[in-house]
Amino acid sequence: MHTHPDASDRDTLLVTGGAGFIGGRFVEQLLADTGVRVVNLDLLTYAGNLDSIPYALAHPRHTFVRGDIGDRGLVRELLETHRPRAVIHFAAESHVDRSIDAPAAFAATNVLGTVELLSATLAYWQALDAPARGSFRFLSVSTDEVYGSVESGAADERSAFAPNSPYAASKAAADHFVRAFHHTYGLPVLTTHGPNTYGPAQFPEKLVPLMILNALERRPLPVYGDGGNVREWLHVADHARAIRCVLAEGTPGAVYPVGGGTARTNLELVRAIRDTVERLVPDGDGASRAPIQFVADRPGHDRRYAVDAASMRALGWAPGVELDAGLEETVRWYLENPTWIERVTRGSLTTGGYRRERLGTGLAG
Repeated sequence: MHTHPDASDRDTLLVTGGAGFIGGRFVEQLLADTGVRVVNLDLLTYAGNLDSIPYALAHPRHTFVRGDIGDRGLVRELLETHRPRAVIHFAAESHVDRSIDAPAAFAATNVLGTVELLSATLAYWQALDAPARGSFRFLSVSTDEVYGSVESGAADERSAFAPNSPYAASKAAADHFVRAFHHTYGLPVLTTHGPNTYGPAQFPEKLVPLMILNALERRPLPVYGDGGNVREWLHVADHARAIRCVLAEGTPGAVYPVGGGTARTNLELVRAIRDTVERLVPDGDGASRAPIQFVADRPGHDRRYAVDAASMRALGWAPGVELDAGLEETVRWYLENPTWIERVTRGSLTTGGYRRERLGTGLAG
């Protein structure tokens, strides 16, 4: 796939949010496939937990640091101590519904936290010698939601931003700061815009794991509005590979929309999840199927996301996990990991716990 390896035995990478869903898979792929050393900075908020990266925690080339990307002194210390050749920035508040309830928290982490991280990284980069400055990268992991609802065709790296949720607005603002640090200071940045991502070890507030757990219990499957909202779905392993590809092959200053997932309406996806659960865990007593329950739509709910992945294909990346196979793998993982589910949802790794309640009904703080 690549014209040169994405890591060598001499490499160290600083990864923010590497105990989260996509960041955790990225970290574990790197440790398994390359000789890289990983310094993993994560605050371990509700959606990030060490149970999700058991391979990394046992690995001698993995260093975990609990801390905040907004702590410039800590980030500066990590950069000076470990001398990474790249910073890969996953850390973010990422759930649209939570952003509707608490937009300020998203601005604090996703915007101000990113600016602090960029500032510390810039100072480190400016002090490097010329060869190291030339090979250094700051890769920011963002979302296709910055483009807003795409009624027809597909957005690409030239498309205007039109964020409609507080989450999307916070990521768009962060993207603008990343771009500004490149154009103002010369920091060699890369940005990816990823689609909806699913797979094992995803916090159950997100659509796929929420539907899996409800379907396993034959509880109602809540679908916003008429269920006709369209999303592209990409397996987390494919998403992590895409970020590795951009890190290895991307051009500084460029933006890479990570498309190539499978487009489905929310209703189609929920039905597919229910069918998969029922096939893997059939009812022996003739109990009814988990009912689909249409609920009040999310405020400002974007109708359709779609991006053109031509720039990713040009780098040599393509998704490898077909949606139905990926959903089956994901359902099996949740069936086999009840302890993980209990720990992340019942409060032992969260504040107050999460019991699959409806989020995002309106401004709460």
